[in-house]
Amino acid sequence: MQALFMRLKTDASLSALLGGAGLLEQASDKAAFPHVTYGRTSAFNLDTGADNDGDQLITLHVWSKAQGEAETRLIMDSIKARLDGAALSIGPRGQTRLSLEFAEARYDEDLAVHHGLLRFRALTQEAA
Repeated sequence: MQALFMRLKTDASLSALLGGAGLLEQASDKAAFPHVTYGRTSAFNLDTGADNDGDQLITLHVWSKAQGEAETRLIMDSIKARLDGAALSIGPRGQTRLSLEFAEARYDEDLAVHHGLLRFRALTQEAA
């Protein structure tokens, strides 16, 4: 997750959309909008369902209070452009390749926010 967030933090266009400090592991009640938070991460083999740390689903959440969902979609598009197909070096373990599996944007009436969800598959290939 650290390598993934570092890749996002170095994206100037995403930082501009988020106003600088909008990448958060976990948002507090006082977090400024818009922002992106970590979501659920699951480690398993998508083909067999067995536990497998080399094959993970990583979820990122986009939160916006802007009128309409345009801001949410712009942030989601920026994250997708930066991560979909990316290869991250994870120390001596090898390389992790990301691919977008699912994306959705909707208005959450209970929270009065636009909520975007991006789910990436992270497949780690061990170093030889």
